[in-house]
Amino acid sequence: MDESLKKIEQGAFFLIAGPCVIENEETPIEIATYLKQLSNKYEIPLIFKASYKKANRSSIHSFTGIGDLKGLNVLKDIASKLNVPVITDVHSEEEARTAADFVDVIQIPAFLCRQTELLLAAAKTGKIVNVKKGQFMSPESMRFAVEKVRSENEKVWLTERGNSFGYQNLVVDFPGVKQMQSFCDTVIMDCTHALQRPNQSAGVTGGNPDMIEALALAATSIGVNGLFIETHPRPSEAKSDGANMLPMDQLDQLLSRIMALRETVSTWS
Repeated sequence: MDESLKKIEQGAFFLIAGPCVIENEETPIEIATYLKQLSNKYEIPLIFKASYKKANRSSIHSFTGIGDLKGLNVLKDIASKLNVPVITDVHSEEEARTAADFVDVIQIPAFLCRQTELLLAAAKTGKIVNVKKGQFMSPESMRFAVEKVRSENEKVWLTERGNSFGYQNLVVDFPGVKQMQSFCDTVIMDCTHALQRPNQSAGVTGGNPDMIEALALAATSIGVNGLFIETHPRPSEAKSDGANMLPMDQLDQLLSRIMALRETVSTWS
């Protein structure tokens, strides 16, 4: 097992970060190299995240990827060159089986968190399965997603990403994070997708990235196990979710504050 995953398994606070999607071959390695530097600087285990393809887009004209195998190979190269575990989304049983040959953690998108066959297929790969809580799901109901994965594989995480509040807004239920920790050992806060403004009339999802720091610090203060932050060196040029991604040059300062808060939080228990 990768050293970062060993530390996470032992209870270390960790970071899942990267761009929304593999949009070319150059940008992901640029981002991953910088994230690895920050991981070493702050001694925080890192999992590099990028979707090799996007299946859930508002518009038919939205970017979906550079090709499945090409995108997966970019992830595999990053894992090999930088010695960092990688995570990506899957949308079907076949995708789960294919992606398992390229990544360390398989992620179930929020809108698919109830799909039994997909959860079971992901679990059967033997990989860690990170299930993102649907915007339409209560915290308690995610117990059943965990049970589905655990029927085949004990390695399951949950990620909070906000709840629907009207048509174009999300809110985060922080007590719900604690509820999910009662039946799942690893619960992560997605600090970027929880700030999305979905279903905009222009067919492109909006966001509120100025609030990422506040959400990350709030989640850290209640003892979340890890943070999920999408980042990009040039969010305005990103081909997916640029409106809610953290500019990469802001991540260093954010991690500095998060880790300082972590030191304080660790003394509370």
